[in-house]
Amino acid sequence: MGSDPVFGKWRSRLWPVHGYELKKVIPMVLMFFLVLFNYQILRDIKDALVVTSEGSGAEIIPFLKFWGVLPGAIFFVMLYMKMSNKLSKKALFYSSVMPFALFFAFFPLLYAFRHTLHPEAFADQLQSILPQGFMGLIAIFRNWTYSLFYIMSELWGSVALSLLYWGFANDTNKVSESKRFYPLFGLLGNLSLPAAGVIIIAAGQFRSVAAPDVDTWQLTLNWLMFAVVLGSLGIMALYWWMHRYVFTDSRFVNTEPKKNKKKRPHMGMIESIKYLASSKYLCLLSLLIVGYGFSINLIEVTWKNQLKLQYPDPSSYLEFMGIFTSITGIATIFMMLFVGGNVIRRFGWTVGALFTPIVLLITGTGFFICVLGGDAASGVVSLMGTTPLMMAVILGCAQNVMSKSSKYSLFDPTKEMAYIPLDEEQKVKGKAALDVVGARMGKSGGALVQQGLIIIFGTISAITPYLGGILLIIILAWCYAAFRLGGMFNKEVNASKKASDSAA
Repeated sequence: MGSDPVFGKWRSRLWPVHGYELKKVIPMVLMFFLVLFNYQILRDIKDALVVTSEGSGAEIIPFLKFWGVLPGAIFFVMLYMKMSNKLSKKALFYSSVMPFALFFAFFPLLYAFRHTLHPEAFADQLQSILPQGFMGLIAIFRNWTYSLFYIMSELWGSVALSLLYWGFANDTNKVSESKRFYPLFGLLGNLSLPAAGVIIIAAGQFRSVAAPDVDTWQLTLNWLMFAVVLGSLGIMALYWWMHRYVFTDSRFVNTEPKKNKKKRPHMGMIESIKYLASSKYLCLLSLLIVGYGFSINLIEVTWKNQLKLQYPDPSSYLEFMGIFTSITGIATIFMMLFVGGNVIRRFGWTVGALFTPIVLLITGTGFFICVLGGDAASGVVSLMGTTPLMMAVILGCAQNVMSKSSKYSLFDPTKEMAYIPLDEEQKVKGKAALDVVGARMGKSGGALVQQGLIIIFGTISAITPYLGGILLIIILAWCYAAFRLGGMFNKEVNASKKASDSAA
């Protein structure tokens, strides 16, 4: 009996992998899983460390992102480019992962000697001289080992995921394979979020079972750093195994000729802004990218401030972040499977592009109203068996889960689709300009605004009303840009389709 063609069609969609390809696909999925697994653990720990540390709070995050992460990223890129001229690809891969593994392996020791290493007395003197608004900047210096951990954790996402993993995947997969494998990598790799969340929750609960004289946060760090180091060693082992046993098989050697693509120009900030301003289409697209980075930065810092007020103990803070990570992973997988592609196919590009800012507008508005009007609604909230602060924490958690899952399932695909109608020069130069303007202005812009307001008003709580107003303006501008760009995108696509039909 012949095979059912309908079953075969659905099988190829759900599992587009031939039997002999499992030898390559499984380790690639495992590598992606471990990279994301480490990233989730590090992301939650870094926030718990710097936000709940002595003399610190959520106010430290904008200062760290601008004065720590940005210079750290620039330094690593310069070092990586220099090493790439001297080392083979294999040596470069190991040389990039190993420093992270060594740092995270030794960090529990740095934490154990924190009181000796941290200049707490000098930081107290600085705080007594400088205004309250400089607390975040002083906290970077006061808890410098935590700040270094935050920077290294942030860099792990950029280096291990964007640079090393996807660089490796693009080098070793044919175009025909990437179309089948890459969605599978993303879907199965994101199972690491709930897995990491479960481990983080378990580690955060050490405080309830440890002896009274045991530093439970030290114990938590020891186990979680052990998991991260094992994950890093697993990544390098899989990389070695694939070169030893997979790419020696002629079926998996990428023999496709490398096309001489037009080299992406190196564009500075001013030159990028000028180029984007010359194209209304690219200018609107840049507003989408900047709008997301700016908005999520404003909301996350405000939410983490509420989270610290509710959970001042680092272990309880981390346990809640573990729950948040697990829920985010489940929601992301659901959105990728059932929502993202269906919304774009059924309702078109414009609705897909508007989905994320509208989600942020609705959930962000509810969150800021709860934060600002919590005391006034305390009576109603108490009837629900909770407090205004806990309600703000829950709403902020829901907001972050929905915004992140909608970004992965709708914002990222529609953003990449927007490049399709452009000519080759606009794709090359436009992408280069947007990488500079979008990445820097979106992430750093929100941090700079928060820094300025914190210096003026002193704390995150004091600037929350202003952040809410700024967020509203940014999201409305984002929605306007998405709506206008949708009209231009559809017009360009229809024109290309008519030209193609006429040529046929």
